[in-house]
Amino acid sequence: MSADLPQSVLFCCDHNAVRSPMAEGIMKKFHGSDTYVQSVGVKNDQEIDGFSVAVCAEIGVELERHRSRSFDEMEEWGDDLSSFDLVVALSPASQRRALDLTRLFHLEVEYWPIMDPSGLGEGREEKLAAYRQTRDQIVARIIDRWGEPETGDADT
Repeated sequence: MSADLPQSVLFCCDHNAVRSPMAEGIMKKFHGSDTYVQSVGVKNDQEIDGFSVAVCAEIGVELERHRSRSFDEMEEWGDDLSSFDLVVALSPASQRRALDLTRLFHLEVEYWPIMDPSGLGEGREEKLAAYRQTRDQIVARIIDRWGEPETGDADT
């Protein structure tokens, strides 16, 4: 079903520490050989979340080397927002920022309301359960939008 895959997709959320890195990693695993994938946050004030790393590792997605970055840093580092075919916002704040930044470009912005698991749950197991729920929401949205991965061993 890769016919309707965009050539490039940018996932964004608030801090590029939980949801958007998970989406980037999962998308790369599922469709990474067919599309260019990156992620950013409205702000870059947090490192990759350890619970995100743990729950993605459970499905073979490696996030340990992810470095968080903001929309501003993305542009400073040479990634032009207009070079992406699609921006997928995973939080209301990132949707507002993406729409503001793309008003001068012909660029599609989609909003996927994905739960923010940070701050949920009392103990480690409850926290992991919340992060798994977020991970599974992202997996379901990617499969619903672009179909099942053609191979399970795409580049991560």
